[in-house]
Amino acid sequence: MTTGTAAAPERRGLGRVFWLLCSMEMWERLAYYGVRVVAPVYIAQADEPGGLHFSQADKGTIYFWWFVFQSVLPTFTGGLADRYGYKRTIAFAITIKVLGYGMMATQRDFTGFFIGTMLLATGTALFKPGIQGSLAQTLDRSSASRGWGVFYWLVNVGAALGPPLAGILRQMSWPMVFYACAGIVSLNYLMLLTYKEPDSGWQGGTSVGAVLKTTFANLLEPRLVSFLLLLSGFWLMMYQLWDLHPNFVTDWTDSGAVASFVPASWTQQTDRGVQVLQENLLNLNAALIVLLVVPISAVSGRFKTLTAMLGGMVVAIFGILVSGLTQSGWVFLLGVLLFSLGEMLTGPKKNEYLGLIAPPGKKGLYLGYVNIPVGIGGAVGSKLAGWLYGSYGEKAVLSQRYLAEHTDFLQKAGKPAWDGEVASLAGTLGVDRAGAYDALKAELGQSGAAVTDLLWQTYAPWKIWFVFAAIGLLSAIGLWIFARMARRWDDLNV
Repeated sequence: MTTGTAAAPERRGLGRVFWLLCSMEMWERLAYYGVRVVAPVYIAQADEPGGLHFSQADKGTIYFWWFVFQSVLPTFTGGLADRYGYKRTIAFAITIKVLGYGMMATQRDFTGFFIGTMLLATGTALFKPGIQGSLAQTLDRSSASRGWGVFYWLVNVGAALGPPLAGILRQMSWPMVFYACAGIVSLNYLMLLTYKEPDSGWQGGTSVGAVLKTTFANLLEPRLVSFLLLLSGFWLMMYQLWDLHPNFVTDWTDSGAVASFVPASWTQQTDRGVQVLQENLLNLNAALIVLLVVPISAVSGRFKTLTAMLGGMVVAIFGILVSGLTQSGWVFLLGVLLFSLGEMLTGPKKNEYLGLIAPPGKKGLYLGYVNIPVGIGGAVGSKLAGWLYGSYGEKAVLSQRYLAEHTDFLQKAGKPAWDGEVASLAGTLGVDRAGAYDALKAELGQSGAAVTDLLWQTYAPWKIWFVFAAIGLLSAIGLWIFARMARRWDDLNV
């Protein structure tokens, strides 16, 4: 790694530039997670007032391309950030993100909202390498574990503040969530003026073509490709906590027993009684990381990077199962606890590992590669979740199925029997997703809590989580094999 006037102070400590960069990421993450944690409900929850009421398949499509744009583009924008300057890249990224939030606030048709999410994803893809490339220039092997741990901590300070803020704003109106987040991310324009840009040490060609050539040349290294693909399965599982659980919790989790322990502004009245807003339940993840990631990073720094990551994978697999196989709010929170411990061991380490093995002058490039597993895993996982949950897990669809399969609703209406295809349920019943749950309650004459329990017992929607856990387990086994092989390679055995 190169040395220079901007990096030298950080060798004696983390330094002012390091903390400024972390603060910028914190504001960006506050805005991003303020939207991301409630977006699944806004997009696809069938009975959400003011929501878009898209299908789970539509949501899967949006999230598929969201991941592709946000997590594959940094593979290329990382090298561009090294070449053309981190601060210039960050400023452009902020502008794109503000435009994206604005479109998401105002567009209610699929095409318009989709374009807004792609702008947000593109802005994020540009923002990450600029910040992380700058940050990597302030760290060396002696400070990398502590530095990335602190960075991950401040990221999650923002992530912890975003969901409760979004929960308050969405009870005012859904557009307020997006407008507020656009304003928050704009604060980083001012932060750019407060520090000197670190030298990237770039020694490649000067043209865009030369940058992309360097990007592909490094990406084709077989050991690097193997590592990135192994992590893809793990992140496929991981992201369903944030992208599928919002719908799953809203549909199935009974958090009434938890509600008396949290502020009233964190709850809402439902037909099952007072429930904690899903974003505030899931926010335990970010809160735990804020509290524990620094000491856990200090402890994990005593282990090989790959060993710590493998341990994190195993713990996270248990977390995804515990959180998904229950209706109890308290048991769900236990699953989030386990999941968060796994994330704290794995998340910072993937950045640290690629930062340490990156050749000089290619920190931004390699830290752009770190997004490839997130992109592949998140994109494939989103489509898989859209199909699995839309067919076998969503309460609205299962309400339609129960009406068709276990009542005389069709017979009384003089309609033919259902053909067994989920796509034909609405047409056969004459009841769409948005109205199916209420129609079933009226047909059975039972309360919301009773109907929810009936559907849970009849269709076992929790079984979808076994699929994601199995994929995570296969990835963990693969990483174990990779770690054993890496002992033969001095440049990867860190």
